[in-house]
Amino acid sequence: MDAAADDCCSTQLIDGDGAFNVSGLDHFIRTVKLASCGLSYAVVAIMGPQSSGKSTLMNHLFHTRFREMDAFKGRSQTTKGIWIAKCMGIEPCTVAMDLEGTDGRERGEDDTAFEKQSALFALAVSDIVLINMWCHDIGREQAANKPLLKTVFQVMMRLFSPRKTTLLFVIRDKTRTPLENLEPILREDIQKIWDAVPKPQAHKHTPLSEFFNVEVTALSSYEDKEEKFKEEVAQLRQRFFNSIAPGGLAGDRRGVVPASAFSISAQQIWKVIRENKDLDLPAHKVMVATVRCEEIADEKLGCLRSDEGWLELEEAVQSGPVRGFGEKLSSIIDAYLSQ
Repeated sequence: MDAAADDCCSTQLIDGDGAFNVSGLDHFIRTVKLASCGLSYAVVAIMGPQSSGKSTLMNHLFHTRFREMDAFKGRSQTTKGIWIAKCMGIEPCTVAMDLEGTDGRERGEDDTAFEKQSALFALAVSDIVLINMWCHDIGREQAANKPLLKTVFQVMMRLFSPRKTTLLFVIRDKTRTPLENLEPILREDIQKIWDAVPKPQAHKHTPLSEFFNVEVTALSSYEDKEEKFKEEVAQLRQRFFNSIAPGGLAGDRRGVVPASAFSISAQQIWKVIRENKDLDLPAHKVMVATVRCEEIADEKLGCLRSDEGWLELEEAVQSGPVRGFGEKLSSIIDAYLSQ
């Protein structure tokens, strides 16, 4: 078990007070070799009510080792802040984020700032966000996720340009009511929240589908039907393989940050969310683009240095002047500069 915990490299990314663990994230990126993935990686987060079994689901789904609730100690807070881990055995490289539960009594009734900030952060950096919800909450006006979704939808439009995040609603402890009866009610609920949210001028008529793909799945009770739960989770796990390929769960995502810039990007996004200013996305894009341009320049320089024509010239000049040197050199350099 410890070896697996080392492999998945579970790390607290943001603590309960909102401090960002920069060295921890950099160590995580080095350990799981994330920086070399380019654009071929995915980020998955989970949010939902406290003690609704988020960590248990993540651990079964991705073979991670997030801390789970002890049933004998009752429903108290186990996940504080935001934790990350590598999903084991899933290609492409997939990073999982476990968020502190919403509506927890430990933070008190009025202190919803952190849960809103962490939900917004998860949506800003993830390709897929699992929204864990109780089956009996569907169709209820004051269900745990509704106020949170309302805030998140509102702030998302104000702060971010659409990047097509997949919202995967996971209905927990499903009853005898079939999923095909529950799903339309849930989709209608989500649409109502979207329609009711005040929108900035630029997004007055933007449909929900511009910002989000909505997927729905349901799972049996982990406590009452453990075997059935494990079977259903194993099927769900299959959907995370090649999730970023066309037709996959996050097949139409946009504006992906290269893996080598993930750390800078995540820090910047968290900083802006904490300062609660409008996210200056162009500046963020410029920052990420700069990192990406440097990567491309380094890559092209490497190709230039191993180019056959370049190596022949390098060798030829050792024994004296080379006829047409300038022309040959220019054409090689121009070829790589144009790339």
